[in-house]
Amino acid sequence: MRLRNIKGSREMIAESPYTIDNPAQYKGKWQEFFGNKAPIRIEVGMGKGKFISTLAMQNPEVNYIGIEKYSSVLIRAIDKRIEKNIENLYFLRFDAVDILDIFDEGEIDRIYLNFSDPWPKDRHAKRRLTSKEYLKKYNIILKKDGIVEFKTDNDDLFAFSLEEVPLAGWEIVAQTFDLHNTAEMMEGNVMTEYEKKFSALGNPIHKMIIRR
Repeated sequence: MRLRNIKGSREMIAESPYTIDNPAQYKGKWQEFFGNKAPIRIEVGMGKGKFISTLAMQNPEVNYIGIEKYSSVLIRAIDKRIEKNIENLYFLRFDAVDILDIFDEGEIDRIYLNFSDPWPKDRHAKRRLTSKEYLKKYNIILKKDGIVEFKTDNDDLFAFSLEEVPLAGWEIVAQTFDLHNTAEMMEGNVMTEYEKKFSALGNPIHKMIIRR
């Protein structure tokens, strides 16, 4: 994916009151940051933020954190937050490879992974957000009953992800190769920008929900 650089985006993100500088200082203290005991849910690789912004508006009783490493798309998510005045949503400009540096054991209620980078070369398999290496990290930060929800239109990435689940000691709660034609899994579904684009092209959307 080729991202168009937005001049000054890093500076705007750094100055925004809705992005969190030095998130490691809040490890184990995220409920204090939000000022309540509500569950905390995160999206890793949130892109322009349509998905997590919609969820936050629909569920004001839940705290949300959107994680994105690319400034030029994160700035779009911040714009949505300002436009809609979404008080239970904050952002991190952060690389998820270091996620254990910012969240403590059992601190997160749910993790969303949507249309993640497939890293198609075999030598890059460990970088995939559904690899067993990442699942081990999620295992630490998730509560005991926490889940991971993953959506993609990439056949190879989805097949890889299904294989990684048991290798990491997780189990599949639900799965489908055609989300938009699976009624029970479409209930309450929130579309991402990519989901809307790819489904319009006729690409079936795959989804899995997993837990330990």
